[in-house]
Amino acid sequence: MNYLAFDTSSGALTVLAKKGECLTVEHLDDCALQHSVLLMDEIDKTLKRAEMTLEDTEVIACVVGPGSFTGIRIGIATAKGFCLAAGKPSVPVTAFEIIAYTLNDDFVLAVVDAGRGYYYACGFDKDKNISFEPAYLPQGQIEKLREQYEVASLEKLPLATKVVRAEVGFPLAVERAIEKGRFAPLDALYLRKSQAEEQRKG
Repeated sequence: MNYLAFDTSSGALTVLAKKGECLTVEHLDDCALQHSVLLMDEIDKTLKRAEMTLEDTEVIACVVGPGSFTGIRIGIATAKGFCLAAGKPSVPVTAFEIIAYTLNDDFVLAVVDAGRGYYYACGFDKDKNISFEPAYLPQGQIEKLREQYEVASLEKLPLATKVVRAEVGFPLAVERAIEKGRFAPLDALYLRKSQAEEQRKG
């Protein structure tokens, strides 16, 4: 299927456009806090390189988390707008899946830095089925899980044994989700409250 997909959940920005057998990728490594400024231009650039229009797409995919609260909201809002305007279905993809689909290891623990010594984590078996449900964990618990899993991340983290690139795993994650018919509304995957919510509670 032809698709448009983008990831704004981290400090990087990745946009994919698939037309037939041709995949076009735009990736910016460091654009934290600039997603709202850069996203539309990157989407336009990617579609033009792929010789596609929004109408050519059959589905729109977006990374729903975990990661930057602001980045996730920007990505989801943009994807929902495109789906509404073009009448296209949406496919949610997680940052965990991007990491897992990059590796061929039997058991992968995908981790995302959540700050202050905590991490978002999700475990996958050799068939990329979830074997450890998404959770918000302290570093000590991640260390224990290293006995069962290859720990991987999109970032350079002290506890990650492998660092992977989104450009590799993202297309695979999107295509597997489409193959499984996982069309669904785009809802953010939040594993903890935002800093603003925590401060308000305090």
